[in-house]
Amino acid sequence: MYIELPEKRYYSIGEVAKAFNVNTSLIRFWEKEFDVLKPKKNAKGNRKFTPEDIENLKFIFYLVKERGFTLEGAKIHLKEEKKETLNNFEIISKLEGIKNQLIKIKEHL
Repeated sequence: MYIELPEKRYYSIGEVAKAFNVNTSLIRFWEKEFDVLKPKKNAKGNRKFTPEDIENLKFIFYLVKERGFTLEGAKIHLKEEKKETLNNFEIISKLEGIKNQLIKIKEHL
């Protein structure tokens, strides 16, 4: 999954939800379910996601939405087989990014 977000230190939950094309409630739900998601909260309680949180969200989205894992299955997979799956996910993610760039180049020709 290729997510287009500008490079920033923090992202709001709205920006994250829009990038993943999901509701903010799903992002909040995943935050409660997965220990790897730890967005910072400001004084008002607004969530601020770091680039590391975005990478973890991409991985969770990949497991749950694209590979069809249950939440429990994704949690187990994250704990036990994270390194191998993460390497595969990173390769797929980079290839999708390259594909999207090539499509943009083709459109401008």
